[in-house]
Amino acid sequence: MAGRPQPRRITLGGREAVALTVAEYERLIASRRQIGGQSARVRVLAHQAKRTEQLLQDLERLVGSPTDCRAQDSQSQSQSEPQSDSDAGNDADCLRRALAELLRRHRDLAS
Repeated sequence: MAGRPQPRRITLGGREAVALTVAEYERLIASRRQIGGQSARVRVLAHQAKRTEQLLQDLERLVGSPTDCRAQDSQSQSQSEPQSDSDAGNDADCLRRALAELLRRHRDLAS
């Protein structure tokens, strides 16, 4: 395994500097561009990971507390109506609507 090339050190105006050939300089600039591009991709991925984590937390909260859904449904229905055996179906429909709304909201934030 070859060691790293040692830079050629020169002194200009009393200050130490490193001399590069044109080819070395072009490789250095190309490497900097690549690192900049990778850094931008990492930032985008980190942002997407945070959004995904927030979505999962929101989903967990929504699924973990279906009582919110029942409260919304009971407000929309007349209080004099008796609760029917189809409440489980209504809860499932309400949860489906809430999930769809949550996903739509997160998608809208992404665009």
